[in-house]
Amino acid sequence: PGGANPLDTMNAAFSPKAPTLDPAKVMDAQMALWRDYQALWLNTTARLMNDEAEPVVKPAPGDTRFRDKAWSENPVFDFLKQSYLLNARWVESMLAQMEGLDVHSRRKVDFLGRQIVDALAPTNFALTNPVVLKEIAETKGENLTRGLANLMADMKDGRHALRPRQTDMDAFEVGVNIATSPGSVIFQNPFMQLIQYAPTTDRVFKKPLLIVPPWINKFYILDLGAENSFIRWIVEQGYTVFVVSWVNPDESFAEMGFDEYAEGGIYAALDAIEKATGERNVTAIGYCIGGTLLAAVLARMAATGDARIDAVAFFAAQADFEEAGELRVFTDADTLRALRPKVESQGYLDDAAMATTFNALRANDLIWYFVVNNYLMGKQPPVFDLLFWNADSTRFPARLFFDYIEKLYQDNLLAKPGGMELLGTPVDLSKIRIPMYIQASKDDHIAPVTSVFRMMKLFS
Repeated sequence: PGGANPLDTMNAAFSPKAPTLDPAKVMDAQMALWRDYQALWLNTTARLMNDEAEPVVKPAPGDTRFRDKAWSENPVFDFLKQSYLLNARWVESMLAQMEGLDVHSRRKVDFLGRQIVDALAPTNFALTNPVVLKEIAETKGENLTRGLANLMADMKDGRHALRPRQTDMDAFEVGVNIATSPGSVIFQNPFMQLIQYAPTTDRVFKKPLLIVPPWINKFYILDLGAENSFIRWIVEQGYTVFVVSWVNPDESFAEMGFDEYAEGGIYAALDAIEKATGERNVTAIGYCIGGTLLAAVLARMAATGDARIDAVAFFAAQADFEEAGELRVFTDADTLRALRPKVESQGYLDDAAMATTFNALRANDLIWYFVVNNYLMGKQPPVFDLLFWNADSTRFPARLFFDYIEKLYQDNLLAKPGGMELLGTPVDLSKIRIPMYIQASKDDHIAPVTSVFRMMKLFS
């Protein structure tokens, strides 16, 4: 209430140029669909007569929507499933044959097509989902009553169908059962708090480790629980660890950009670490957008003779945005033009708008699973630390947001020697000559492997 409409981010993204279709290719696609349906009808008829029949089409590996055995054992629901998959394949083939689209418009059309296909899956409707029908029968419809209550509660909290509750937000408390590694805030300024974690070994490494996470997420992605905490593990290896915990910005940060975040974040952290430990040199980790900022800072340090960071690891970070994945759908000039008035009036991009965008990139996992679970099955979302962190989102300062999209996603300036300035100094990533470890996650949809790998060509 009172904030940006999260759907504006999605609505603004779609204004592709008018495409054309080759009538011959349309006819071929229609005939292929007709042949597939003939095979499906024969398949279903055989199943109804208790004969064995191989499916005409199967869900893709990793598609968990149809994992309940009723989707395969019941001929009616098996028909619904295969019919949907055939139609989805037909839509994808038709979109792929569109002509007259530039690369960006094609990306938009493919993305929007997938959103429609995912939304129309039979799993998302009570009368075509055998799991939901079974629940209705067993609870005498109570699940739908509970689901309506869940929906009303979400709407009361300012949520909507594209941003259902993903976990019980009351099940976790930072510092109590999540982010529990012992640490102390040893420095803070308007941009961040710097948290120090002491090593738990007798012998410790001389150089501290500085971790720079993204400013659009909370730092404790690296410290979820005792069994999956990177911070807990790294102090057990003998490192003194410092983690930047970025502020959740408000309208007062409207004019803050890369310079301010570099100076108030990474440079300030280096000064505070030296004051706290007496050590001038550190190793560093840059995670996601934090890694992008760290890369720019390292290039500036190389240009100014500052050698305080003498080894670095990047976790799912990008410095070359040429192949930056599906998030590029939301980064074109039309989208920014539509977003600019509201973002500039608020002074930041609303966290709900970012959450909606990220959810849409993996709609089946982050939207429709919870629509079915919360609203149709009437269940509470699972208690899951990663989803609690995912829902604990933050805002993006206006100037920093537009600079980030325009300079990196649109113009890819950081990848061009001297293309971007930081604190008045042109930066050139090829001047960075320190040991470096670059990690990518194979299923990452924000920082795809192909995009992260392009960093290999940028550094020396």
